[in-house]
Amino acid sequence: MGRIIGIDYGRKRTGVAVTDPLQIFASPLTTVRTHEIEKYLEEYYRAEHIESFVVGYPLQMNNKPGKTVTDIDKFIKRLKKLFPGIPVHKVDERFTSGIALRTMIAGGVKMKDRQDKAMIDKISASIILQSFLDKMQKTKSGMQ
Repeated sequence: MGRIIGIDYGRKRTGVAVTDPLQIFASPLTTVRTHEIEKYLEEYYRAEHIESFVVGYPLQMNNKPGKTVTDIDKFIKRLKKLFPGIPVHKVDERFTSGIALRTMIAGGVKMKDRQDKAMIDKISASIILQSFLDKMQKTKSGMQ
């Protein structure tokens, strides 16, 4: 079984998360400057088998695409070209930054460290990826 990569794509920084080899849980991996994300993913691909990508897709409260969707759609197109044959899944990423911040607070992360946007981005990527894994698990077990 390969790993699944979660991506919280942003204009400046992109958070990256990864599953364990059994695809049970997601963990924050890193935050990369967005202009370097494709190079980073190519290097990661050379070291690990990637089964699929999960990209956070910003929807508004009315379920219409958010303002950064155009950039994310372009990124997904480049990702599919760079890694043909590897599926790319879109996951609603509403509220992930807020959840990431609350997770950091609950985990006892100091206020100074909570201001680190790179940390929030990679935790957001892991939340996006974990929500995909949870949905996948429910589908497998017949619970929808």
